[in-house]
Amino acid sequence: MKTLTAARMREADRRCIEEIGIPGAVLMNNAGTAVFHEVDGGPVGIVCGKGNNGGDGYVVGRLALLAGYETRLVLLADPETIVGDAGIFLRAYRNLGGAVTVARTEAEAAAAVAALSDCHVLVDAVLGTGVKGEVRGPIRAAIEAWPEVRTVAVDLPSGLDADRGTPCGCCVRAEVTVTFQYAKQGFLAPEAAPWLGRLVVADIGIPAICADDEAWARRGA
Repeated sequence: MKTLTAARMREADRRCIEEIGIPGAVLMNNAGTAVFHEVDGGPVGIVCGKGNNGGDGYVVGRLALLAGYETRLVLLADPETIVGDAGIFLRAYRNLGGAVTVARTEAEAAAAVAALSDCHVLVDAVLGTGVKGEVRGPIRAAIEAWPEVRTVAVDLPSGLDADRGTPCGCCVRAEVTVTFQYAKQGFLAPEAAPWLGRLVVADIGIPAICADDEAWARRGA
């Protein structure tokens, strides 16, 4: 199984979007669709952060609505700060009538996430590969309040260090982790297994050359 560090994965994304020309929104839609394949019923609870992992979560929300599932989304950020590709999919979700609970404080985050305990499945779309250091604030409160419900993690469980495979103070415990294009280096660490659950490596359309430095350097030669 090929693995990449978080930095190399970001570079593969950049090459794909900026130099190959595949729009980021296409990759995001593919990623969210891959996660939705692991959703097997409703109600569906989705917890989103402010970054691209949240964008993948909005895609899951849209697809869950279209599938007829009751769908409840918790946003751990100000909606006005959600821009770019993630903003596109948040608008689509809301325009379809999707409900959003905004949780800006630690108390709001803990209460909103705990209220998802009656869901059939939860989708963890909070933190991505960029997390470093100890998780704090409303995000930590959300993770610590996470109910014991079947959880599908977007790319990696929130709070897991993508390179070391250890929690950053706290971590969502997933039953399934749907990671994108390549497993992350830290997934190989024995300490990562209890947090990852079953690992699915989903092809979201990033050409292999984007993750191969030698082949990339030779392109067009």
